[in-house]
Amino acid sequence: MSGTTTVTAAGQTIGLIAGWGRFPVLVAEAAQRRGLRVACVAIRDHADPQLHRVCDHVRWMGVAKFGGHMRFFRQHGVHEVTMAGKIFKSQVLFSGAVLWRHLPDYTCLRSLAPLLFSRHRDTRDDSLLGRITNTYLDRGMHVCPATDIAPELLVKEGMLTRRHVKPAQQRDIEFGWEIAKQMGGMDIGQSITVKDGTVLAVEAVEGTDACIERTGQLCRKGGWTLVKVAKPNQDMRFDVPTIGPQTIETVRLAGGTAIAIEAGMTIVVDQDQMVRAADAAGIAVVAMRRGASQTVAA
Repeated sequence: MSGTTTVTAAGQTIGLIAGWGRFPVLVAEAAQRRGLRVACVAIRDHADPQLHRVCDHVRWMGVAKFGGHMRFFRQHGVHEVTMAGKIFKSQVLFSGAVLWRHLPDYTCLRSLAPLLFSRHRDTRDDSLLGRITNTYLDRGMHVCPATDIAPELLVKEGMLTRRHVKPAQQRDIEFGWEIAKQMGGMDIGQSITVKDGTVLAVEAVEGTDACIERTGQLCRKGGWTLVKVAKPNQDMRFDVPTIGPQTIETVRLAGGTAIAIEAGMTIVVDQDQMVRAADAAGIAVVAMRRGASQTVAA
């Protein structure tokens, strides 16, 4: 499900909550091409300074300053907000020093206290992000998918690289795909690495890059496959699977030789650059539809 609303009309201002990576910059650029103005909350310790170049207004704040975020958006007449970029949850929630820099304000505490401080704590992504989305809605701001603003970032089905998936890799994709979908349904993670029908590593709170790096340590002879999929009931407003040139470099350094992603449900950042990097590294990248039953091996 997407929870989508009509994206703000040209000439109006959309709010952007920007986390780590190039994705928020690309969303801001897409918004400008559509004639939108962009008021950006740049998350401290995460966001790219390049946002100053592509946004009309930028304010740096901690991730847990909900009240400050909303006041900033109201100052600029924002009625629709979108989220883009990764938040390093392990750093924000489980590192005391970093948590202090992102000290929650009253609005955040009121919204998330039942999840963070009750006897039945629940810090799963869907639970936290769902509560945050409802907090914005309660204050008259809709949260729309970033892919409504930049739909061109969603990858199309097909083989993206010159190198095709080999039959053994195709079997690993089919095997890993089902496990990754089950993981997503339990809100554990979106990525899994596989070789010869053996699960090498699964993504949890550490993120995809750390999962890939761990795989390289566990499988030093290389030749493994990364499978990254959307959740079975993916909410396109947040936590959409994303890859880009950095993913390719991390896979290359760790010895991976194939990547399978979900077509129409995965954001590819700087796709042309990513494909060139994969071709140079000899890594096959394929985008597939739900259910990995089709044959893509060559």
